[in-house]
Amino acid sequence: MPFIETGIPDLLIFQPQVFEDARGYFFESYNKNVFLSQGLDHNWLQDNQSSSSFGVIRGLHFQVPPKAQTKLVRVLEGSICDVAIDIRKGSPAYGRAYTIELSAENKLQLLIPKGFAHGFSVISERAVVLYKCDTTYDKSLERGILYNDPQLNINWNIPENKIILSEKDKVNPLLADFESPFIFEKA
Repeated sequence: MPFIETGIPDLLIFQPQVFEDARGYFFESYNKNVFLSQGLDHNWLQDNQSSSSFGVIRGLHFQVPPKAQTKLVRVLEGSICDVAIDIRKGSPAYGRAYTIELSAENKLQLLIPKGFAHGFSVISERAVVLYKCDTTYDKSLERGILYNDPQLNINWNIPENKIILSEKDKVNPLLADFESPFIFEKA
């Protein structure tokens, strides 16, 4: 099965089947029918791509309703420490951080549903990240949680003196100061 559970409801790792030979490799990075067979029906509307150098942390970001986003994140070049935080009220994993290394080499992808904050740190010299979104970007609905919130205790795998942040990511609120609009719904 190409989907691996993370221990947090609805947060899944997608492990595509990779075919390698003397020429290189081939894999389907996304196949709607594979996702549908697992009950995952997403209408991807936007692809985002970023390039960042070692030490960059992007996040923790999300959009609030009515344009909350599900994301499918993968790495085209390099490695990242990818982080998802469950911010759904009533979730048994509320406030819990999940981290995974995504890389061009391991070809793993993280499926991050609505109701999660997302971020990543670049742990290679450079990383190119691509992610699909099921809703388009809306700046007025963008929100964030502070990357170094002590309650979350995230190990970004970057020395403190090497962290590179945007100005907006330096001033995001703590999780405790955020009133989540997301509600956990049992499947």
